[in-house]
Formats: sequence, structure tokens, C-alpha cells
Amino acid sequence: MIRITDILDKIYEYSPDADLDIIDRAYIYSARVHEGQVRLSGEPYLSHPLEVASILADMRLDVESIAAALLHDVIEDTPATKEDIAQMFGPGVAHIVEGVTKLSALPFSTKIAQQAESLRKMILAMADDIRVILIKLADRVHNMRTLKYHRKPEKQAAIAQETLDIFAPIAARLGIFWMKHELEEIAFYYTLREEYERIDAMVNRARHEKEEYIKEVSTRLHYKMEEMELPCDIKGRYKQHYSIYQKMISQDLEFEEIYDVVAFRIILDTVPQCYGAMGGIHSMWKPIYNKIKDYIGNPKPNMYQSIHTTVIGPRGERVEIQI
Repeated sequence: MIRITDILDKIYEYSPDADLDIIDRAYIYSARVHEGQVRLSGEPYLSHPLEVASILADMRLDVESIAAALLHDVIEDTPATKEDIAQMFGPGVAHIVEGVTKLSALPFSTKIAQQAESLRKMILAMADDIRVILIKLADRVHNMRTLKYHRKPEKQAAIAQETLDIFAPIAARLGIFWMKHELEEIAFYYTLREEYERIDAMVNRARHEKEEYIKEVSTRLHYKMEEMELPCDIKGRYKQHYSIYQKMISQDLEFEEIYDVVAFRIILDTVPQCYGAMGGIHSMWKPIYNKIKDYIGNPKPNMYQSIHTTVIGPRGERVEIQI
């Protein structure tokens, strides 16, 4: 279980001058009002707000946000009121906690895409402080990580479907892609377990075949970037199970027909370096011109910025590279 000292240490690393007293007090208060409550896992309920606060500390949020994360369930699950929170922790924290409480009261259970889109819009409109959404997303991440403790498969599937319909798209819209990916992967497992396990087995088989290939492509990219004096990080990664499944369904493909099961990501410091890197890659390997997408010149609505290019790589295979 995460300890409050772990969270305080994380905050101190990115904000040495932060006033940690409010977090200490929020922890003590949350422990007192949640005393005796337990999670389905059998752990004390306090483990949940601690995990949510830890996720936000990893995202380097401010102390008000992390105090609110420790208190995010107290109005809903204990006798505490918004006035109590405001008196003890200030109006800012109380406002965030009340916002999370209001979102928790929304009727999320829906599998109809149109209703899901309405709910997503409602959630984003209701939260006049983005930190309310961030706490709600972190809350959902921890609940998904512990979904196995729900005994009924139909309950697990309903929560997972709600996550795919509502929360993963909101994380994507805000550009928090690690969160989107984690929510989708866990939800995919609980909504379509047989499909998940089938793709998992195929990815693991492919993994053994592709390790040398990843090493070869990464090495050649490193040499090219060094030659061009472009300092960068290069990562070869496997496409998510859920993303593979979506592509198989939407394009009616077999697993073997998906060329970008492995994709590469090059991270540089400046925009000119990104365009320079693309030119360097295109001088090494032939680009497929209708597969070049410039999201730096034309950012996505959530302000995601990167260049996607697909080239014919060293073994005559298509390689997707994000710059």
C-alpha cells in the first residue's frame, strides 16, 4: 500500500517549496472519517484515496489537488460536508471535492455511443476546474486496477464498458495518453476476455520474432540521428492489445496483416529537429506518402503534436515512426 510519506517525497522532488501541511492534514482527516470502511479487496478504504493522490503526484499536480484527492470521497461516503472541508482546508479544496462528488452522482451506465458522447460533454462542462476531471480520472484508474475484486463478471464488464465509453475518451481528449491506454487495456480484458487473450497470445509469439528487428531498426535510427547531430530518445514499442483489436475490426484485417504491431517513437527537443529527423528517416528508407501525418503543423483538437510517418524499413516491412 502507498504511504503518505511516499506521496510527500514525490511532491518534494518536483516542488521543494510546496506547503505540505495541507496534505498531512487532509491525510489525517481522511483516515479519521473513513475509519472502519474497507475496499472489496479487504484493504482499509484509505488505501484508495492514497493511490489516487499518488497518481496525481506522479502527474506533478499542485498541493490543493493532492489534498482534494485524499478527500475526494468524504462528502459521498462519510458524514463530512462541503462546509466542513472548506473550514478545514479552504474553499479551493472544498470546491474540487464537491465537483468530484457531483460527477460521481451522474448516471454513467450506458452503452449507447450517442449517450456516451453526451455524458462526456456533460462531465467536461460541469467541471469548471480541470483538477476535478483529473481526480475523477485517477479515481477510475485505481478502480480499474482493482476491478478483479468485484466478484460478479457482469459487474466487472459493466464498469469496464463504462470506462471505454466515458473515461478513456476523456483522457484522450485531454492528451493524457498513458491513462487512456491503461484504461483501455484493462477494460478490454474485462469486456472481451477471449479476444484479449487471443491477441495477447499472438503478440507474445510476435514478440519473440521481433526483438532482433526492434534492435536493428533502433540502432540504425540512433546512428542516423547522431550523424545529423540530433540528440533524442528512441523507443520501440508494441501496439496496445485494444488498439490492435480495433484495427482488426475496423479494417477487417487478420493479426498478421497489421504492419504496425511494433512502432517507434523518436523524442526530440525542438520543432525544427522533428522535421529534420523526418528528412533523415526518409533519406534512409522510402516513405509511404499517404501515411505521413503532420500533427505539428496541424495539431489534434487536444493539442497533440507529432509527425507520423510510415516507411519501407530494412527488411522490406512497413515501419511506423512517430516523431
